[in-house]
Amino acid sequence: FVSPYLPHLNNNMASKTKGKKPQRSGSSVFANFDQQQIQEFKEAFTIIDQDRDGFISEKELKDMWAALGIVQDDKYCKEMAKVSPGQINFTAFLTFMGEKLADTDPEDVLSNAFACFDIDNTGVIPVAIFTNALTQLGDRFSKEEIKQMYDVAPMKGDSVDWKRFIKLIKYGGDFEEEA
Repeated sequence: FVSPYLPHLNNNMASKTKGKKPQRSGSSVFANFDQQQIQEFKEAFTIIDQDRDGFISEKELKDMWAALGIVQDDKYCKEMAKVSPGQINFTAFLTFMGEKLADTDPEDVLSNAFACFDIDNTGVIPVAIFTNALTQLGDRFSKEEIKQMYDVAPMKGDSVDWKRFIKLIKYGGDFEEEA
């Protein structure tokens, strides 16, 4: 819901806890997240649910995109709303976000992929190299997707801190620099 590049990166709304991975057991969607993550998803849901009726409507999806500076047509928002069999309540929203976060590659696969571009093993990838990879390899990013990615990517100077970026992709948090 929140990010137009979910197929590439997944969502940026979840835990700020350092290194703590949520338990993935039980049938309840709430068991997939820790309390901090659930609270942050609730805050995101509340921001989108402008009329505070407990549901996200197609109009609210369209307004959310507009607030992000992206114009989406009614058809696009209608398709987004179809992710839930009924109205999009908080549980449906949390389920969707859990599925998007779970759909990422395992952490070791991501680490190996990023390490290929970190030739000096510094934990960072210069913007020029990272941008080249995003535009020339695999699923190519558009200029807008790259801009949006750099808006959320943890940076060290003019380089992407890829270890923190993996944490953001996998667990959604804006993890602080590790000492």
